[in-house]
Amino acid sequence: MIDVRHISRRFGRLVALKDVSFSVQPGEILGLVGPNGAGKTTLLEVVSGLLPAESGMVIWRDAPLAPAERKRAMFYVPEATIPYPAETVGRVLGLFARLLGNAHERLPGTIKALRLDPVMETRVGDLSKGYRRRLLIALGLLAPQPLLIMDEPFDGLDLRQTREVIGILRQTANEGRTLLLSIHQLVDAERVCDRFVLLSGGTVRGEGTLEALRGLARVGEVGLEEVFLALT
Repeated sequence: MIDVRHISRRFGRLVALKDVSFSVQPGEILGLVGPNGAGKTTLLEVVSGLLPAESGMVIWRDAPLAPAERKRAMFYVPEATIPYPAETVGRVLGLFARLLGNAHERLPGTIKALRLDPVMETRVGDLSKGYRRRLLIALGLLAPQPLLIMDEPFDGLDLRQTREVIGILRQTANEGRTLLLSIHQLVDAERVCDRFVLLSGGTVRGEGTLEALRGLARVGEVGLEEVFLALT
């Protein structure tokens, strides 16, 4: 679906991203994994067009896609944003459903799946971290763009909530949508993603399925954590 080619970005003397390249295949869940400070958020902001790159490009279906045009193809859900904190959850969801056209018909099912019913009359600014995260996920699910990009979708969720959201994201991919997720908890990434991009120090250390990365790292039947440590 997209090819990210040779993306680099600096902040002063700090090299945040160095010659980053990877691909996202249609209908998959691709996990961008790495520790805090690896450059994951910066990379997602560059890919989604919110932050300019110093070099590199994003190819969408075999043609370069300019930053200003990327919102037509992808919807980015950042980690820490609080949309309309003075408004209630119900009003925010209703607003997005209206802005997004045909999302009204999917709104009740999305509310139910993410268990947002108890907070529909609660102001967004008063939500707990877990409910705020579920609201952001709901907005991403309502968006019509074929590529959904989410930064740390499980942050603030407990074990049961994480398992529920994993099921929702897997169903979304099974229905044909493509997901790019930034995840620092490698156990969660291993449970939800089809393939992985391992990012450390602003560079890609490996890309592929868990089995392919095991081969690259020359390790046995170990988990993603062990593979990441071996390659970084």
